Amino acid sequence: MTPAPFTADDYKARMERAAEAAADAGLAGLLVAPGPDLVWLTGYQPTAATERLTLLVLAAGQDPILVVPTLEAPDAEHVPGAPALTLRDWTDGKDPYAVTAPLLDVDGRFGISDNAWAMHLLGLQQALPGTSYASLTEALPMLRAVKDAHELERLAAAGAAADATYEEILKVRFSGRRELDVASDLADLLRQFGHSQVDFTVVGSGPNGANPHHEAGERTIEHGDMVVLDFGGLKHGYGSDTSRTVHVGEPSAEEQKVHDLVREAQNAGCAAVQPGVACQEIDRVARAVIDDAGYGEYFIHRTGHGIGVTTHEPPYMIEGEEQPLVPGMCFSVEPGIYLPGRFGVRIEDIVTVTDEGGHRLNDTARELAIVE
Repeated sequence: MTPAPFTADDYKARMERAAEAAADAGLAGLLVAPGPDLVWLTGYQPTAATERLTLLVLAAGQDPILVVPTLEAPDAEHVPGAPALTLRDWTDGKDPYAVTAPLLDVDGRFGISDNAWAMHLLGLQQALPGTSYASLTEALPMLRAVKDAHELERLAAAGAAADATYEEILKVRFSGRRELDVASDLADLLRQFGHSQVDFTVVGSGPNGANPHHEAGERTIEHGDMVVLDFGGLKHGYGSDTSRTVHVGEPSAEEQKVHDLVREAQNAGCAAVQPGVACQEIDRVARAVIDDAGYGEYFIHRTGHGIGVTTHEPPYMIEGEEQPLVPGMCFSVEPGIYLPGRFGVRIEDIVTVTDEGGHRLNDTARELAIVE
C-alpha cells in the first residue's frame, strides 16, 4: 500500500519549525541547498544538482524563499511545498549571489546544508563579507530527527521490505557463489519489495566479515563461512537498514558463541531505549555486554545511527552524545564483533522511540541462520 503523499501544509509546517529552531539556536536563518534537507522541507529535488545556485532561504517571521535558476523554475513551481514558497529565479549570465544577498541579514550567522557546494558558500561570503556560517549538522543536528506519524509509516514499510528481502535471501545458495552474486540478489529483492533506491548491499564472507563496511567482491563463499549481510536503501523516500549474520553449514562452537554474544548485546541495546535516556547510554549498554565477555577491542564502531530520508543521519548512538531520546526518533542498534582474518558478526534493527520504550521496525529472526 502506497502511503498518502505529504501535503503543502506538511511542508509549510516543516519550514516553519526549521526557521523557529534556527532562531532558537541564535541563527539568522537557514540556507538549504539541493539534497535531503531540501527534499524534506519542500519536496523539491532538482533533476541534477549543478553549478547553478539553488537555495532555500528560511528565517523566522519571513516567508520561505527558494532561489532557483530560471530554466528550472517551472519544475520548482510544481513541487508539493511550492504553495508555501516564494520563488526568485535568476538567469544564466546574471549573478545569483546578487539575487540572494538582499534576502539575508548582512551580519547574520546562518546554518547551511552540509552538502552545499563550496563555490556557492564562497560566493555568498564574497557578496556578504559580514556573514558567517555553520553546517546544519553542527547547528541543528536534530532538525529531522523526530519523525511524525506519516514518516514513521514510511520507515515501517521500508523496514518490512528489508525483512522480506532477508527472508528470501535465506532461500538462495551461498556456497560456491561470489559475494557479488549474493549482493546482486539482495539489491534485486529490495527493488522487488518496493525500494526505489538501493544504498548498500554488504556481503562479508569469512575473513571479509571482519571489515564492517566490506564491499562485496570476487571472493567465492565457502562451506564453513560466516557471512555478514547488511543492506538497505529508500522506499517511499525513507530508509531501511538491517544486518543479519548467517553461516554456511553448521558453525563451530566459537562462532556460535560470538553470534550469541552479539545477539545479547543487541537485545540489551534495544531494551535500553526509553524517552529521556541519553543516546550514549544505548552504546554503553550494548558495549558493556561485549566488553564483559572479553571482546571489547573487537567492537570497533558506534552502536547506531539515525535514519530517515537518508540511511545515515543524526542522532548517533555513541559515547559523548548526550542528546536525550524523544518519541519519534528512529535509529539503528547494531553492535558487532570483528575478529581480524577470521570472521565478523553484526545484528542490526531499526528502532523507533515510543512513549513506552523502543519498538523495532525489523522483525526477522536474530538467531544464527544456517544457509547452503
